[in-house]
Amino acid sequence: MASSGALPVEAVVLADIAIVIAVCALLTRPLRRLHQPPVVAEITVGLLLGPSALGLLPGNLPDLIFPAAARLPLSAIANLGLAVLMFLCGWELDGRHMRGSTRTVGVLAVVSMAVPFALGGGFAALIEHQQVGSGVRPLAFVLFVATAFSITAFPVLARILRDQGLTRTRIGGLAMTCAALCDVAAWCVLVLVTALASSGGTDGFLRVLGLTAAFGVVMLAVRPLLRRALARLNERGGDSSLTALVISGVLLSAFVTSWIGIHPIFGAFAFGLLMPRRSGAERGLGDELVQRVGNPLDRAAALLMPVFFVLTGLSVDIRRLGLSGLLLLIAALAVATVGKYLGSALPARLGGMSGRDALAFGALMNTRGLTEIVVLGIGHQLGLISSELFTVMVLVALITTALAGPLLRRFKLTTPSSVPDQVRPADHPADHPAREIQPV
Repeated sequence: MASSGALPVEAVVLADIAIVIAVCALLTRPLRRLHQPPVVAEITVGLLLGPSALGLLPGNLPDLIFPAAARLPLSAIANLGLAVLMFLCGWELDGRHMRGSTRTVGVLAVVSMAVPFALGGGFAALIEHQQVGSGVRPLAFVLFVATAFSITAFPVLARILRDQGLTRTRIGGLAMTCAALCDVAAWCVLVLVTALASSGGTDGFLRVLGLTAAFGVVMLAVRPLLRRALARLNERGGDSSLTALVISGVLLSAFVTSWIGIHPIFGAFAFGLLMPRRSGAERGLGDELVQRVGNPLDRAAALLMPVFFVLTGLSVDIRRLGLSGLLLLIAALAVATVGKYLGSALPARLGGMSGRDALAFGALMNTRGLTEIVVLGIGHQLGLISSELFTVMVLVALITTALAGPLLRRFKLTTPSSVPDQVRPADHPADHPAREIQPV
């Protein structure tokens, strides 16, 4: 790579992807022995290959290995992987999570998001004068930071529960249901925040909201047509046609939301929510799609997402935090953890759950991982948060996710038990290895 300047950009990009995948593979195995999900390895690799670690060595290695000319095509590859993954996240959020919830579980889900949202908003208001740049609306900054603090990463949570053997426990069912509801609410708030940040004024904001609502109506109208098209292609056995239809829909939806003025991932996520799980008499359509479309997309995301984390790591420089940044990190980590435990563990304990189970539930809801990184990337790209706060929040996402596995083992919650139907809906996505999202 020393002569990367003399090499074609295409060659440098291929070499960079090879390096990223190889380092991720090397780091994933030892971290798995420490009961960490793959996303922890991928975030760590992003930090290791960026200025935070590799930049400590002489020769400016991050810029040498990932030169400026190669970052644009790498960004395109990362965005493709991100779009595919957000589609899979939307697909995993089956509406039966919400329909199968009792009123008690619904209240718990609301509180588990509302409390950290309020604490995060208060934290944002306190640091606003230090972290908000010129041209950024304070309201957009506060709402964005509050949302970032309230997030629970649904796909990461599903992976952790499966690794720990908790998918069929009462706590696992509660956590999945609450995380699904929180994710939907968080994405809705983020649509408003990005519309507020991207619009030039009140007229622009209303225009973005109107177009977003129109996009939602069109997506609902398209769903029956998509169901029939998928059923017909499924009968014909055309795997390539099925995959082409899904990928085209994902990318087209991402393009439309980008044109509207909100981030492309919202379109990919919305298309995942739109994707039919069943098709009338064709009851096996959902399983067929998993086997013939979902699995290849899982593998594609597993290969492409490490590039996204490395590009994120190139924007994170822990060396520049200093004492003030370290204090900000400690404060942010405390607010994030306390908010989730007050909003999740305490209400669960008051609702009759044992102290140990309530603490485990809080640890699960405190998992942020991939979703947090994606959200932070949006905020950083829009200029809503400073580079210092971006670095701090990435570290918060990594630490809270890394703590989940060891804390669960500390609470010794590894024996599956039955879960009432009203808490864990039947045919739960996390119960099927084929639908497990591989990169997280």
